[in-house]
Amino acid sequence: TSDARSRDENCYNANVNTPHVPFLQLSINAFDYNCHVDLIKLLQQEGKLHRLRKARQKMSELFPLTEEIWLDWLKDEIRLTEDESDREKVYELFERAVKDYVCPEIWLEYVQYSIGGMGAQGGIERVRSIFERALTAVGLHMTKGASIWEAYREFEIVILSTVQPPPGSIPSQEQQELLNAQLERIHTLFRRQLAVPLMDMEGTYAEYADWADDGVPETVTHQYRRALQQLEKCKPVEEALLVSEPPKLAEYQAYIDFEMKEGDPARVQIIFERALAENCLVPDLWFKYTTYLDRQLKIKDLVLSAHERAVRNCPWTMGLWKSYLLALERHGADHQTVTDVFEKALNAGFIQATDYVEIWQSNLGYLRRRVDFSKEWSRELDELRAAFARSLDYLKQDVEERFSESGDLSCTIMQVWARIEALHCKNMQKARELWDSIMTKGNAKYANMWLEYYNLERSYGDAAHCRKALHRAVQCTSDYPEHVCDVLLNFERVEGSLEDWDAAVQKTETKLNRVNEQRARVAEKEALLTRQEEEKAEHRRKAKADKKAQKKSQKANRTGDKRKAEDEYEEEWGEDEELPSKRLRGEEGFGSTATEELMETESGLFGRRAPPPRKSEPPGFHKNQQGLSEAPRQPQDMSKEQRKDEDSVFVSNLAFNLEDPEGKLRTFFQGCGTVQQVRPVFTVKGAFRGYCYVQFEDRLAVAEALKLDRQEVDGRPIYVSPCVDKNKNPDFKVFKYKTAVEQHKIFISGLPYSCTKETLEDLCKQHGTVKAIRLITNRSGKPKGLAYVEYENEAQASQAVLKMDGTMLENFTLSVAISNPPSRKMEDKAAPSRILGAAMMRQPQGARGKGRTQISLLPRSLYRQSDPDAKAENGTISAPHATVTDGVHGGPGTASLDTQTKSLSNEDFARMLLKK
Repeated sequence: TSDARSRDENCYNANVNTPHVPFLQLSINAFDYNCHVDLIKLLQQEGKLHRLRKARQKMSELFPLTEEIWLDWLKDEIRLTEDESDREKVYELFERAVKDYVCPEIWLEYVQYSIGGMGAQGGIERVRSIFERALTAVGLHMTKGASIWEAYREFEIVILSTVQPPPGSIPSQEQQELLNAQLERIHTLFRRQLAVPLMDMEGTYAEYADWADDGVPETVTHQYRRALQQLEKCKPVEEALLVSEPPKLAEYQAYIDFEMKEGDPARVQIIFERALAENCLVPDLWFKYTTYLDRQLKIKDLVLSAHERAVRNCPWTMGLWKSYLLALERHGADHQTVTDVFEKALNAGFIQATDYVEIWQSNLGYLRRRVDFSKEWSRELDELRAAFARSLDYLKQDVEERFSESGDLSCTIMQVWARIEALHCKNMQKARELWDSIMTKGNAKYANMWLEYYNLERSYGDAAHCRKALHRAVQCTSDYPEHVCDVLLNFERVEGSLEDWDAAVQKTETKLNRVNEQRARVAEKEALLTRQEEEKAEHRRKAKADKKAQKKSQKANRTGDKRKAEDEYEEEWGEDEELPSKRLRGEEGFGSTATEELMETESGLFGRRAPPPRKSEPPGFHKNQQGLSEAPRQPQDMSKEQRKDEDSVFVSNLAFNLEDPEGKLRTFFQGCGTVQQVRPVFTVKGAFRGYCYVQFEDRLAVAEALKLDRQEVDGRPIYVSPCVDKNKNPDFKVFKYKTAVEQHKIFISGLPYSCTKETLEDLCKQHGTVKAIRLITNRSGKPKGLAYVEYENEAQASQAVLKMDGTMLENFTLSVAISNPPSRKMEDKAAPSRILGAAMMRQPQGARGKGRTQISLLPRSLYRQSDPDAKAENGTISAPHATVTDGVHGGPGTASLDTQTKSLSNEDFARMLLKK
């Protein structure tokens, strides 16, 4: 056997298109669905029937098989059938196939195969039994159910021909009875089919009219008309389903709602089965189906079969396992069956730690309901206690090892165990031990935990232990100490002596004084930090105003000298020749403002007039231009009239190094509608600026595109916003968050960076209905550890603050408060500057901190250095950097052209400009 295995593996290694690779992958991960499918396809190509059978068998044990896989498997097995024992194996295989999904094609194959065995003893009755089961399963299928009815009818007509006497002979009484019975079967099939709304039922009615000697009975005609009316009502939803594209979830949901409104349970069941056959991996659809069966049909075999198929298709969904366990208990399944299903649920691989807590709670609830607490001892009670102990060990070891948390921060399982011991078993000692363990797990600082323990002692304990619990609560509570102090004082008012009252007053006063001192220190520290922030903000504001004033005076002083130098240079080259510095500025697009860079419409970016072509160039101009960057990439040709802002979206925050932005964004937005054009924006050097415009053919596609805001492209979230001309709509804002107090919303800080939206939702939904969650991230998509959570009302938000503030999540302490966003001060927009910036050593900064123009257009010898003692702000000189001199000596600390030499001519200026 080992030699044969080695020989086979060597053969597989010789060709990459062999089962060797899937075998290796499945040895690593047996639950890789695609690898199973690939292995089966490769074995089919090679014709290895024995190994193909084993591969299919293995896959069917782990997953439900699709209709195509089952049909291929069944046809292969049918070809290999040789004797009756082989036929029985094929029958067993068919029985497995019809349990995975409700598929008319599989049922049709099943009944046709069974007809081949009608010659065996009891064969005809077996065929009829399979036909009846097929009609029950798929006979109501509006588009494919008629094939089963017609096959059944043709089978009975063939049987009729075998019992009819030869022409001219007189049948015996027994033959006549068989003949009449067979005729009645065929009439019954016609009547049953005509009462069901199916496609092309008019043809069935005409066939029955031709077949029946006495015509169609009035009752059958009446049923046929009612079914025809039902068919007309169903046609709109059926046709919508036929023309839609997979997965058709919305269309199926509309069909399900329609059938549920009609109220026929059989038709509701068949449309659910049709939807699940095409959407078997949608947990919500399985949950709706099983819930409907649990509450409406309540048929044991049907309900349990649906639950079993649900967990096989979506084993990662804890809610389906929980419903399955309840259904087993509801229908009286034996204890071992329930236990086996629970063990399978533990091995299903849930995606979060809280799922394991819930499935354990479901199993513990089932075990608790089995216990007869009227008896002092029972085996079921010991089993319940052992299950509680095992659940705690499982959460501590298995779950914490996988998720780094037990999923049960408030120890709900231990609380339930303690209450069962106190209420049913009258064992307060065990309950107190459990609560001591709960408090040692980091819950002693929460007032609500102490009050839970106090209520337990109040209900089943004694006054001494109540007093002890409240004194410990006052000592340890850090979130709501005033509330705990009030409970202690009220308790002593009712049940305590004078000494007890005095001790309680002294303890509460000491605690509250200490708390007030701590709060005062915190408030003082916060006030100090606030003052420091205000001083820094004031300092930045003054520095910004000074810097702005200096820039204004600098530009005014430079304008005269600059114009004079340009006029002289133009005279040197002639009237018809364009100044090279001007031409370069026009090509680079210098002078666009930061506001335009953030969001420019077509008129603001692509609508700029291109520089006129120059007639001639100075000698050596091409040579000096070789060091410059290549010309910028131009947007796609599209006339200004064809560009429509209302049909476009503005996409920003793209990576600067994004390869083929046009192609990737076309692919990204193709699901929204037909993309007419993608216009990425590039710098003068041809570098991608990180934003672009996407124009669609249909305005409806814009709404779909806006839904993709914050989705990732190459691992980076992009911002998708409406394309709005800021010149026409200066006050337009894409993001409008409130700045006032929002009582129904909470603000959470201190979150771990690994916290996902789903984790936060599971944490917050324990305190109310969560309507929305917004995780705060930076521009690169990395989390900041902050979030806003919106609840249905103010009461739920307040409850969440009360319960969650100060709790731990992955060893991070959460800070929770009612949402009160800081007010946003609108900064003064910098006026666009059209003054030539070539005379500045430091280039104007764009929106990304990068100079608009990277080429200095003035020779260094024309710069006059500023005062070396001038102070810098953020590493940049705040005083003007250079001014153009006219040959006069500057003041101290300046450098000027040497006036002792001869005066410079226009030709000298040109030579200096064309240097380097």
